[in-house]
Amino acid sequence: HLAVFDKTASNPQAHIGEAIALFQAQAPDVSLHLHVAPLNVIERGVLDGQFQVGIVPGHRASSALTYDELFSETMYLYCGQAHPLFGASAAQQPADWAALHAYAFAGLGYHSPNMELAQQVQLTRQATGYDQESIATLILSGRYLGFLPDHYAESFVRQGRLRAVQAPVFSYRCSFFGIVRASPQAARVTLAFQACLSAAHRPPSSV
Repeated sequence: HLAVFDKTASNPQAHIGEAIALFQAQAPDVSLHLHVAPLNVIERGVLDGQFQVGIVPGHRASSALTYDELFSETMYLYCGQAHPLFGASAAQQPADWAALHAYAFAGLGYHSPNMELAQQVQLTRQATGYDQESIATLILSGRYLGFLPDHYAESFVRQGRLRAVQAPVFSYRCSFFGIVRASPQAARVTLAFQACLSAAHRPPSSV
Protein backbone atom coordinates (compact mmCIF):
# COMPACT_ATOMS: atom_id res chain seq x y z
CA HIS A 1 0.00 0.00 0.00
CA LEU A 2 1.55 3.25 -1.25
CA ALA A 3 0.13 6.63 -0.17
CA VAL A 4 0.98 9.77 -2.11
CA PHE A 5 0.31 13.45 -1.42
CA ASP A 6 -2.14 14.85 -3.96
CA LYS A 7 -1.26 16.55 -7.26
CA THR A 8 2.16 14.94 -7.65
CA ALA A 9 1.37 13.36 -11.04
CA SER A 10 1.68 16.71 -12.85
CA ASN A 11 5.11 17.44 -11.33
CA PRO A 12 7.78 16.79 -13.99
CA GLN A 13 10.31 16.15 -11.21
CA ALA A 14 8.20 13.34 -9.73
CA HIS A 15 8.99 9.92 -11.21
CA ILE A 16 6.63 7.81 -9.14
CA GLY A 17 5.26 6.10 -12.25
CA GLU A 18 8.78 5.06 -13.25
CA ALA A 19 9.36 3.67 -9.74
CA ILE A 20 6.16 1.64 -9.99
CA ALA A 21 7.29 0.25 -13.36
CA LEU A 22 10.66 -0.77 -11.88
CA PHE A 23 8.96 -2.42 -8.94
CA GLN A 24 6.42 -4.28 -11.07
CA ALA A 25 9.23 -5.65 -13.24
CA GLN A 26 11.00 -6.96 -10.13
CA ALA A 27 7.91 -8.21 -8.28
CA PRO A 28 5.17 -8.91 -10.85
CA ASP A 29 3.11 -11.00 -8.41
CA VAL A 30 2.82 -8.27 -5.76
CA SER A 31 -0.47 -6.34 -5.78
CA LEU A 32 0.02 -2.58 -5.49
CA HIS A 33 -2.61 -0.37 -3.86
CA LEU A 34 -2.17 3.36 -4.53
CA HIS A 35 -3.82 5.90 -2.22
CA VAL A 36 -3.92 9.71 -2.39
CA ALA A 37 -4.24 11.39 1.00
CA PRO A 38 -3.30 14.48 3.04
CA LEU A 39 0.14 14.63 4.65
CA ASN A 40 -1.06 13.92 8.19
CA VAL A 41 -3.14 10.93 7.06
CA ILE A 42 -0.17 9.46 5.18
CA GLU A 43 2.19 9.82 8.13
CA ARG A 44 -0.32 8.28 10.53
CA GLY A 45 -1.08 5.49 8.07
CA VAL A 46 2.60 4.57 7.66
CA LEU A 47 3.08 4.56 11.42
CA ASP A 48 0.09 2.32 12.10
CA GLY A 49 0.80 -0.05 9.19
CA GLN A 50 -2.12 0.93 6.96
CA PHE A 51 0.42 2.07 4.33
CA GLN A 52 3.85 0.56 3.82
CA VAL A 53 5.33 3.55 1.94
CA GLY A 54 4.34 7.22 1.86
CA ILE A 55 5.41 10.16 -0.29
CA VAL A 56 4.98 13.47 1.51
CA PRO A 57 6.21 17.08 1.48
CA GLY A 58 8.90 17.59 4.09
CA HIS A 59 8.09 19.46 7.27
CA ARG A 60 8.83 18.39 10.86
CA ALA A 61 10.62 15.03 10.99
CA SER A 62 9.59 12.11 13.20
CA SER A 63 12.12 9.69 14.71
CA ALA A 64 9.58 6.91 14.11
CA LEU A 65 9.95 7.31 10.33
CA THR A 66 12.85 7.09 7.89
CA TYR A 67 13.08 9.68 5.11
CA ASP A 68 14.49 9.48 1.58
CA GLU A 69 14.49 12.75 -0.38
CA LEU A 70 13.01 12.26 -3.86
CA PHE A 71 12.01 15.46 -5.68
CA SER A 72 10.82 19.04 -5.14
CA GLU A 73 8.36 21.62 -6.41
CA THR A 74 7.88 25.39 -6.32
CA MET A 75 4.83 26.84 -4.61
CA TYR A 76 3.58 30.23 -5.80
CA LEU A 77 0.91 32.48 -4.35
CA TYR A 78 -2.11 32.74 -6.67
CA CYS A 79 -5.27 34.80 -6.98
CA GLY A 80 -8.41 34.11 -9.01
CA GLN A 81 -9.81 36.11 -11.90
CA ALA A 82 -12.31 37.97 -9.67
CA HIS A 83 -9.70 38.92 -7.06
CA PRO A 84 -8.69 42.62 -6.89
CA LEU A 85 -5.01 41.68 -7.41
CA PHE A 86 -5.68 39.79 -10.64
CA GLY A 87 -5.78 42.87 -12.83
CA ALA A 88 -3.60 45.07 -10.65
CA SER A 89 -0.60 46.76 -12.23
CA ALA A 90 2.94 46.04 -11.06
CA ALA A 91 2.88 49.22 -8.98
CA GLN A 92 -0.35 48.09 -7.27
CA GLN A 93 0.95 44.63 -6.37
CA PRO A 94 1.93 43.97 -2.73
CA ALA A 95 5.67 44.39 -2.28
CA ASP A 96 6.27 42.30 0.85
CA TRP A 97 4.63 39.75 3.15
CA ALA A 98 3.25 42.45 5.43
CA ALA A 99 1.29 43.92 2.52
CA LEU A 100 -0.56 40.62 2.14
CA HIS A 101 -2.20 40.96 5.55
CA ALA A 102 -4.99 43.00 3.95
CA TYR A 103 -6.12 39.97 1.91
CA ALA A 104 -7.91 36.81 2.96
CA PHE A 105 -5.79 33.67 2.66
CA ALA A 106 -6.80 30.04 2.06
CA GLY A 107 -4.40 27.54 3.64
CA LEU A 108 -4.07 23.86 4.42
CA GLY A 109 -5.65 22.79 7.68
CA TYR A 110 -2.87 20.56 9.04
CA HIS A 111 0.79 20.92 9.91
CA SER A 112 2.69 21.30 6.64
CA PRO A 113 5.13 23.66 4.88
CA ASN A 114 2.04 25.63 3.79
CA MET A 115 0.87 26.10 7.38
CA GLU A 116 4.38 26.82 8.67
CA LEU A 117 4.96 29.64 6.18
CA ALA A 118 1.47 31.12 6.65
CA GLN A 119 2.02 31.29 10.41
CA GLN A 120 5.56 32.63 10.04
CA VAL A 121 4.54 35.58 7.86
CA GLN A 122 1.16 35.98 9.63
CA LEU A 123 -1.15 35.60 6.65
CA THR A 124 -4.83 36.16 7.43
CA ARG A 125 -6.31 32.68 7.00
CA GLN A 126 -10.07 32.93 6.49
CA ALA A 127 -10.61 29.64 4.63
CA THR A 128 -9.17 26.16 5.15
CA GLY A 129 -8.67 23.34 2.67
CA TYR A 130 -7.44 19.79 3.18
CA ASP A 131 -5.89 19.08 -0.21
CA GLN A 132 -4.53 21.03 -3.17
CA GLU A 133 -7.77 20.84 -5.13
CA SER A 134 -9.76 22.41 -2.30
CA ILE A 135 -7.20 25.23 -2.09
CA ALA A 136 -7.44 25.74 -5.86
CA THR A 137 -11.25 25.89 -5.65
CA LEU A 138 -11.07 28.51 -2.89
CA ILE A 139 -8.61 30.61 -4.90
CA LEU A 140 -10.77 30.31 -8.02
CA SER A 141 -13.66 31.84 -6.07
CA GLY A 142 -11.77 35.14 -6.29
CA ARG A 143 -12.09 35.69 -2.55
CA TYR A 144 -8.80 34.25 -1.33
CA LEU A 145 -5.10 34.10 -2.01
CA GLY A 146 -3.42 30.72 -1.68
CA PHE A 147 -0.34 28.69 -2.54
CA LEU A 148 -0.36 26.01 -5.23
CA PRO A 149 2.37 24.01 -6.98
CA ASP A 150 3.30 25.77 -10.21
CA HIS A 151 2.87 22.58 -12.25
CA TYR A 152 -0.69 22.10 -10.97
CA ALA A 153 -1.69 25.77 -11.38
CA GLU A 154 -0.23 25.98 -14.90
CA SER A 155 -3.41 24.93 -16.73
CA PHE A 156 -5.54 27.42 -14.76
CA VAL A 157 -3.03 30.17 -15.57
CA ARG A 158 -3.16 29.33 -19.29
CA GLN A 159 -6.97 29.52 -19.15
CA GLY A 160 -6.77 32.98 -17.57
CA ARG A 161 -8.42 31.78 -14.36
CA LEU A 162 -5.44 32.17 -12.00
CA ARG A 163 -2.51 34.56 -11.75
CA ALA A 164 0.63 34.31 -9.64
CA VAL A 165 1.01 37.25 -7.27
CA GLN A 166 4.48 38.82 -7.46
CA ALA A 167 6.30 35.65 -8.47
CA PRO A 168 8.89 34.76 -7.34
CA VAL A 169 8.69 37.09 -4.29
CA PHE A 170 5.78 35.14 -2.78
CA SER A 171 6.97 31.59 -3.25
CA TYR A 172 8.76 28.73 -1.53
CA ARG A 173 10.37 25.43 -2.45
CA CYS A 174 9.02 22.19 -1.08
CA SER A 175 10.95 18.90 -1.01
CA PHE A 176 9.19 15.53 -1.09
CA PHE A 177 10.34 12.42 0.76
CA GLY A 178 9.60 8.73 0.64
CA ILE A 179 8.81 7.53 4.16
CA VAL A 180 8.64 4.11 5.80
CA ARG A 181 8.25 3.11 9.42
CA ALA A 182 11.60 3.02 11.24
CA SER A 183 10.69 0.15 13.57
CA PRO A 184 10.02 -2.70 13.24
CA GLN A 185 12.17 -3.01 10.13
CA ALA A 186 10.16 -2.84 6.93
CA ALA A 187 9.36 -6.04 5.05
CA ARG A 188 11.55 -7.02 2.11
CA VAL A 189 8.89 -6.05 -0.43
CA THR A 190 8.63 -2.58 1.15
CA LEU A 191 12.39 -2.10 1.04
CA ALA A 192 12.35 -3.19 -2.62
CA PHE A 193 9.76 -0.54 -3.47
CA GLN A 194 11.71 2.07 -1.51
CA ALA A 195 14.82 1.18 -3.54
CA CYS A 196 12.82 1.59 -6.77
CA LEU A 197 11.68 5.04 -5.66
CA SER A 198 15.28 6.05 -4.97
CA ALA A 199 16.49 4.67 -8.30
CA ALA A 200 13.75 6.44 -10.27
CA HIS A 201 14.61 9.80 -8.71
CA ARG A 202 18.40 9.50 -8.91
CA PRO A 203 20.06 12.07 -11.20
CA PRO A 204 20.81 10.53 -14.63
CA SER A 205 24.56 10.84 -14.10
CA SER A 206 24.28 8.69 -10.96
CA VAL A 207 22.22 5.87 -12.47
